[in-house]
Amino acid sequence: MELKDILSKCDHTLLGQASTWADIKGICDDGMKYHTASVCIPASFVKQAKDYVGDKLAICTVIGFPNGYATTNAKCYMACDAVANGADEVDMVINIGWAKEGKWDLITEEIRQIKAHCQGRILKVIIETCLLTDEEKIALCKCVSDSGADYIKTSTGFSTAGATFADVELFAKHVAPHVKIKAAGGISSLEDAETFINLGADRLGTSRIVKIAKGLENDGTY
Repeated sequence: MELKDILSKCDHTLLGQASTWADIKGICDDGMKYHTASVCIPASFVKQAKDYVGDKLAICTVIGFPNGYATTNAKCYMACDAVANGADEVDMVINIGWAKEGKWDLITEEIRQIKAHCQGRILKVIIETCLLTDEEKIALCKCVSDSGADYIKTSTGFSTAGATFADVELFAKHVAPHVKIKAAGGISSLEDAETFINLGADRLGTSRIVKIAKGLENDGTY
């Protein structure tokens, strides 16, 4: 798989708490240069970033992040606010406590409401796989499939572990055909990125693939 094809599936991500506009501007520049699928950034920078990139790059942000336990109304407001500021894509975190309690209907309804507040923009649903059993992951595949969301996503990158090949394989077996898969957290090599894609991931949440591209460019091999 060519590097440009991998880059085209990357949500080039910077979500650190101490991120500054200079940092965000830098990853926007990278996203435009390397033609990534989007940049995934904190909500407070969405308007500034969208004004900066215009239609040259999709802007993704996160809501209910990283813990997922904000109220549904709060998450819906965050989705509306993100869209009003220019977000093209929204990545939300489910209420993981509800998953532990088996409140699948509540989770499905929350995702459905947030999707409505995204006003046609892409919605990705982070389920934080490292905190779940396989049975819970399978149940959440059904929740996401039934909710009208566009993607199921493995991880925030802020918990105990990130994406695994096994989780992407599990998703691919249990989500509805219309639901795409995003692997995120700890993707650090081209080999791993390609494996995730081959297993069924349509998006990768990572900052390291662009760093690899820069290194290859400096070496004159890209």
